[in-house]
Amino acid sequence: MSDKRAKHTSKSKYTLDRQIPGAFEGETVTRRAFMTGTAHTAGAIAATAFTLPALGFAVGPIFKSTPHRWESVGPVDSFSDTNYIPVVMTVTPNIGEAGKTTVYVRKFNPEIDTDPYDRETPYIAISSRCAHLGCPVRWVDAAERFICPCHGGVYDLLGRRVGGPPVRPLDRFYTRVSGEDVEVGPRFSVNSELRRFSPRDPGQPLDGVGQYLYPSRPGAQKL
Repeated sequence: MSDKRAKHTSKSKYTLDRQIPGAFEGETVTRRAFMTGTAHTAGAIAATAFTLPALGFAVGPIFKSTPHRWESVGPVDSFSDTNYIPVVMTVTPNIGEAGKTTVYVRKFNPEIDTDPYDRETPYIAISSRCAHLGCPVRWVDAAERFICPCHGGVYDLLGRRVGGPPVRPLDRFYTRVSGEDVEVGPRFSVNSELRRFSPRDPGQPLDGVGQYLYPSRPGAQKL
């Protein structure tokens, strides 16, 4: 037993002594093993060079906190409590028209806005971005519906889904009154009960397990 252990520990480090095919005298690693290791190392470096920048580009914005922005959208007496008025506001500054969006605004109406969460805001501001794939919706006054022409999404007066493929109600914006002007602030998402959540992307449900499957982003705006 001791002879076998001694023979194992005294095994030569040279490839020729170990009778490895293709070995040369004096080498400790075969050329094939060396070239294979070099190829694998080069492949790993190349993959890392492609992966890390892409990963940083995709993940970086998630952890970037966006400061709260409030924008005046008109005087207080320019909005009705029974009908939505479309206004254009900037959601992403410094990128021109691409950073603007349409928001539908009306005054808080206690006969319509009976949800406890609505009582905290003086005006109701609803996003025009469909909760299905992000297509623009439009408010149809005669039908009292928000309608998405792309895939048939339909929402009621409060922005709750009543037909089509959207998975949750339309997003909303915080509002406040500053002097004589109505100001619209950060966006937030709501579930079917109009309970508030930090902003989610289109296609992400917020009812049941959906609120856990699609958690809020670390850098999402909150108030």
